[in-house]
Amino acid sequence: MLILGGTAEARALATALAGLPGVSPISSLAGRVADPALPAGQVRIGGFGGADGLAGWLTGERIDAVVDATHPFAATISWSAAQAAATAAIPILALRRPGWNQGPGDDWRRHPSLSAAAQALAGLAADRVFLTIGRTGLAPFAGLDEHWFLIRSIEPPEAPLPPRRQVLLARGPFTVPDEVALMRQHRIGVLVTKDSGGPLTEAKLVAARELGLPVLLIERPPVPDVPAVATVEQARDWVALLAGTPAQPD
Repeated sequence: MLILGGTAEARALATALAGLPGVSPISSLAGRVADPALPAGQVRIGGFGGADGLAGWLTGERIDAVVDATHPFAATISWSAAQAAATAAIPILALRRPGWNQGPGDDWRRHPSLSAAAQALAGLAADRVFLTIGRTGLAPFAGLDEHWFLIRSIEPPEAPLPPRRQVLLARGPFTVPDEVALMRQHRIGVLVTKDSGGPLTEAKLVAARELGLPVLLIERPPVPDVPAVATVEQARDWVALLAGTPAQPD
């Protein structure tokens, strides 16, 4: 079976399936990170050439099922995977981590796109921005000359970039005290991030709450209508059922 990965959930699923009788997981990574965290078992790195290329690969490798455990904002591969699985006539499951939930004291302003968030910055008094949207998609912010940006990503961000900026290369998980200290050090006035969900990078939201900072939260893109679960355990049980192997208790 194929695990479309690159996330903590995908790595955990590969580990959970490694000892499952009758299951041979292959994890696929896009190859956009120079030093990715590798999952257990067989790994392939690189693209497939769109939905048609993926469908051909699934058929050629005699793949029996696909689990799409990609990042919530990796919508292109999710749509390609759904189409490819349908073409290859094999089942597909999406492992989708839940988004973050706003709580008491949070000042979140949701926006449908990066461009909308960039436009919203112009109406805020805060001019020092903590931008944590990954290394791509920064073009909408490149023309904001009045703002200063602390840009954090795992890999160096792709141009165009805002002229007034500092780049911080770091990989989560992050702690709340460290995030609070970082925002205070750089006198951050607003946080811009994606609704990625998960615990690895949630600390920045807690830190923003403690500091009373607004958060511009980018909403997730549309995803294909395929069977979906929210936890690694549920995905493991789905695979075990397909393989005719009883899932082990947690």
